Order: sequence, then structure tokens, then C-alpha cells
Amino acid sequence: MLTQTHRELVKGTAALLKEQGVALTRHFYARMFEHNPELKAIFNQGHQREGSQQQALAMAVAAYAQHIDNPGVLMPVLELIANKHVSLGIRAEHYAIVGRHLLASIREVLGALATDDLIEAWGAAYGQLADVLIGIEAKLYAQAAQVQGGWSGWRNFRVERKQVESEEITSFYLVPADGGEVPGYRPGQYVSVKLFVPALGYSQPRQYSLSAAPGGQALRISVKRESGDEAAARPQGMVSNLLHASVKEGDVIEVAPPMGDFVLHQDRESPVVLISAGVGLTPMVSMLEELVKSAPKREVRFIHACRHGGVHAFREHVAKVAASNPRVKTRVHYEFPREEDQAHPHEVGRIELSRLQDVLPSGEADFYVCGPKPFMQAQMAALKALKVPAERIHAEVFGTGGV
Repeated sequence: MLTQTHRELVKGTAALLKEQGVALTRHFYARMFEHNPELKAIFNQGHQREGSQQQALAMAVAAYAQHIDNPGVLMPVLELIANKHVSLGIRAEHYAIVGRHLLASIREVLGALATDDLIEAWGAAYGQLADVLIGIEAKLYAQAAQVQGGWSGWRNFRVERKQVESEEITSFYLVPADGGEVPGYRPGQYVSVKLFVPALGYSQPRQYSLSAAPGGQALRISVKRESGDEAAARPQGMVSNLLHASVKEGDVIEVAPPMGDFVLHQDRESPVVLISAGVGLTPMVSMLEELVKSAPKREVRFIHACRHGGVHAFREHVAKVAASNPRVKTRVHYEFPREEDQAHPHEVGRIELSRLQDVLPSGEADFYVCGPKPFMQAQMAALKALKVPAERIHAEVFGTGGV
């Protein structure tokens, strides 16, 4: 039972957690993986190595402490986390393990500051948070199993086809290995795939957006091969490289049901602006295909940025869709165009929405933005400057996984 005394004690640690949160979460993950190494197969070890998962959890814990009196403020974040958890196969029984190691880590990292009363308060607070997440996740698991062709947990899919889309991105067409139906989903959602990583000695899950409209005979994911950058302390993508180099047509991989709350609002008639960078275009292609199929009267703007034409995936496909649909207009930006890119229409440099008034639709539009964090920050600031209402902006950051 979370009392008012508990709340005051937890709130009192909010500032401390902002200072020492990353140290705490780094200690927590190391402790948990030491005592429960089986959980390494659930959590993204690439994000563990670069520290982004520890940072994400630290921010979440500090935010929860700050808003303990009204945790409903965090509901959008909790919905996002719950979708990630379900896509990774996290179940109710995992929360007791996490809670035990989190409380022990608070005591071990904060030392004398972690009094028995504070540990009791955080135990009650964590129990409340766990109950909320378990409830949301139970509904998501049930919904995933109840849709036509749906399931809960992991299911075997066969790679029916691999198709190179650019120098970095390859599409994988996945069909149920059991011969069953392909599930429905909402444009913008993702699936997790799980592969055994020989270098680690255990499996790893990764989320990839579904890059085609629902209703097809296969699930299509389009995966960027993450080559890594030692100078930037960004490790090579373990699963993406295995998919590109080792997974062949006919191979069977494990797939979790479609999840995610970054989805196309199909109950509206407003214009749609799809803004993406790099591999962030994959959910946008799904949305574009669905819009021209089910809502051909809605105006659509497809605005995409990438380094150059060699890494531009779905270029011909999107151009063909636009050519056959007068309500669809596209704009492409290459930051570092090559000489051979002159054959394809493009703007030079990064997307600057303030200079795209000739492309943006008139009237209230819905804006969907997806790409790396710096790109997202720039576009969100630009949309705010254009006075686009917050409820008309829908965003998904590609990079860091769930906590």
C-alpha cells in the first residue's frame, strides 16, 4: 500500500536520482544480469554496451519519482514501455526479479542515504508501477492473441524473400512457418525478431517497423545494416548484421506479434505529412501504402532525407505511388549527394520545414515524424515554431530500445 509518507520519501529522491540515476541503473543491470543471466536474452545488449538503456531507465525512474502523486501524467510513456515489453516477451513474473534487484541497487548505490524507510517506500512505489504496467501488458497480450491470425509470445516465421532496397537496407518478407494466417496490424507498428547471436552465446531480440501496408500475404520488415562507429562508441548491430549476412531465404526465425503506438490515425480525413530520415522511412512507407489504398482522398506529403542516393531505400516505389496518385507529393533531401544522384530529383541539404511552405498542405494536417534523435529534435522544434498543435504531431525515435 503506497501511503502519503511513502510518496514524500520517493519524491525526496527525485533530485538525487537525476544526479546518480545512471550510476544506479548501470549497477542495477550489472547486478541483475549477474544473478539472472537468463535475462540477457531479453534485453538489448548493444544498448547495454553503449549505455543508452541505462540512461533511458534512469530518466524513467527519476520521472516516476517526480510524478509519484499523479503517475497518470506518465501514461503515454508507460504505454510506450508496455508495448516494448510485450514485443520482448516480458511477463508479469519478471517484475518480481526486477524489483528485487532495483531495491538492492538503491541500497547499495545510495549507501547510508538508503534508509529502511526509503527502501520500504520505493518498494511500495515500484509495486504500484509494476501493477500498472502488468495490467496494460496483459491487455496487449490478449489483444495480440485475439486478432485474426494473431498469437502471444514468439512464433516461427519463414523468410520467403530477401530484397535489397539500398546499400544499407534489405527487406525480409516473413510468412508463418505453420502455414497459418498473417495477422493484421496498424500502419506504423513494429515486430520483434529473435536470433541466436554466436558471439554472445544466446539469443537477442530486436524491433523492426513493418514497412508495408497490412493485408498482404507476408510481414515485411526492412532492416538497416548497422556497421557501427568506434569513434562515436556506437557498436556494430549484432542482429542486423546477422540478418543481412547469415539469414537466407527459407530460414526460420522467431517473431513477436505487431506492437507499438506510433500508428496512422485512420479515423481522420485531414492531410498527412510523413517526415523521415534514413531507415525512419520504413513505417512511413507502410502508412503511405495504406493511405492510397484506403483513404485516396486524403492529401499526403512524403518528405524524406538521407545522406545520398545510394542509401535511399524505396525511392522508385515511392515515386511510382506518387506518380499514380495526384494527392501524393514527395520531396527528397540528400545531405551529401553524389554525381550520379543528379539523375534523380532531390534537394541538397537537410530538411528545413520553414522553407517547405510550397510543399506543406494548407489546413490542419497530421504530422508523422520518424528518424534518429538529432533529426527528431530538429523537426519537433520546427513544427513547434510553425505552431502545429501538439495533438497533430506523432513521433517515433529510432535508436534506443525500451527500458
